[in-house]
Amino acid sequence: MNVQNTDIGKELLRLVEIIGTLRGENGCPWDKRQTPLSFKKYLKEECQELLDAIEAGDTDNVCEEIGDMYFIVTMLAAMYAEYEKFSIIDPLRTINQKMIRRHPHVFAGTECKDEEQLRLQWEEIKKSEKIK
Repeated sequence: MNVQNTDIGKELLRLVEIIGTLRGENGCPWDKRQTPLSFKKYLKEECQELLDAIEAGDTDNVCEEIGDMYFIVTMLAAMYAEYEKFSIIDPLRTINQKMIRRHPHVFAGTECKDEEQLRLQWEEIKKSEKIK
């Protein structure tokens, strides 16, 4: 990937700050009254729009819809952080840890002979995660 870490961090922080402003004291009344349940329909709509853009091969629209998905999931994370259920960074930590754990052939030096072995390894790791 050809992106500077600082650029990623700056833009993600900017999105979090924008959402904080939207939901803050002087923010947008519509954004302030949203809840995870009320936001479900927007998650579904934006996900479908992203799928449609991918299917159409419309790269510009894919980019826009991925941005909309960033907004939706960051807004949801912010809501849960407001409710003190988890921090806004916890979902990022969780997915990073999960992807590293589920790819030992990439991050831990184990070997896989083929895609079938990868699939079986993935299923075993998922199964062991459910047990914990």
